[in-house]
Amino acid sequence: MNIGQAAKATGLTVKTVRYYEDLGLVKADRAENGYRDFSDTAVDRLRILAQARHLGFGLEECRRLLNLNADPTRASRDVRALAMQNLDTVRDKISQLKTLEAELQTLISQCHGDDDPDCAILDGLSARATA
Repeated sequence: MNIGQAAKATGLTVKTVRYYEDLGLVKADRAENGYRDFSDTAVDRLRILAQARHLGFGLEECRRLLNLNADPTRASRDVRALAMQNLDTVRDKISQLKTLEAELQTLISQCHGDDDPDCAILDGLSARATA
């Protein structure tokens, strides 16, 4: 399967597939004409990468997931531990976003939103930058 077909089959862009190949996360054979030729196994790896990245796994965690997937002697507890670790990271990000949401809501509520040039949002942003 050429790179365009592999990208389409996995929902990734060609650029992303090349990037993953450059990182060594997936390997393509080379056809006689020098073009990349992705095996079914490589496309499966790309699918795992696409879904793992969608779920917030970092590149090194993806590498570990791929290694676990390729290991027939793996223990599911190792995969679960990696997923739990990612869930903790996602929950931390959600907490940070909720804090940002509250701060932004406060700034918006302080702004009159009228024709007056005075703006509580800009004042608040300026005060935060000097703090």
